[in-house]
Amino acid sequence: MSIALELSNVKKSFGKTEIIRGVNLAVQKGERVAVIGPNGAGKSTLFNLISGRFEPTSGSIKLSGTDIVGKRPYEISRMGLARSFQITNIFSRLSVFENLRCAALYASGQKYSFWKPLSKLTELNDRTEALMASLELKRRRDVAASLLTYSEQRALEVGLTIAGGGDVILLDEPTAGMSHSETDRFVHLIRTVTEGKTLLTVEHDMGVVFGLADRIAVLVYGEVIAFDTPERVRADRTVQEAYLGAVLAAEGTQ
Repeated sequence: MSIALELSNVKKSFGKTEIIRGVNLAVQKGERVAVIGPNGAGKSTLFNLISGRFEPTSGSIKLSGTDIVGKRPYEISRMGLARSFQITNIFSRLSVFENLRCAALYASGQKYSFWKPLSKLTELNDRTEALMASLELKRRRDVAASLLTYSEQRALEVGLTIAGGGDVILLDEPTAGMSHSETDRFVHLIRTVTEGKTLLTVEHDMGVVFGLADRIAVLVYGEVIAFDTPERVRADRTVQEAYLGAVLAAEGTQ
């Protein structure tokens, strides 16, 4: 199986403070990987490095075999990587359909044009309708995004991430702030809309992590101390001592 995303000895310092301390990570095409670790471990910094918001101090990051270090976020996005953020980022005054259609516009090969009505772009509109249905938002089609429930807004943001046509998807704490019932439903939704794509997600909910990920990367103080299947990570004594044991005990899942 080919590698979709590969980090080799990636380091990141801010002044004299070293945040990422030589991360090596190879994510296979079509694989779902969860990145877990305590607060301050460097998870968000790692996502910022991969998506081009930060440039590593040293090391390489390859997307489908091409080094993306030094490229701007929009350039990396056009190469097939899409990212969501911890804070919901949607067009609040536009409807659900309009939000998704805007996100899908570039991926469809179209550009903004004042003289070409979007309503005439049949393929684009059909693709938007299909994505909206997969997000279970069809009944909210013409509702302004600001009027959606919190979980619906998070679903819409995942849809905006997917709509760009990227093959590698980064989701940053997608279930944060949701109830247990909302979380269970949302995990199913993520599985559905990322089918066939490569997924890298930061997540604190261990139920989500063990229910969604094919492999788990444990990041502690800027270093990956384990990268393996959920079963092996759960049983890893080093991981338990550094992070996982206390979290699972607190959640009552151990």
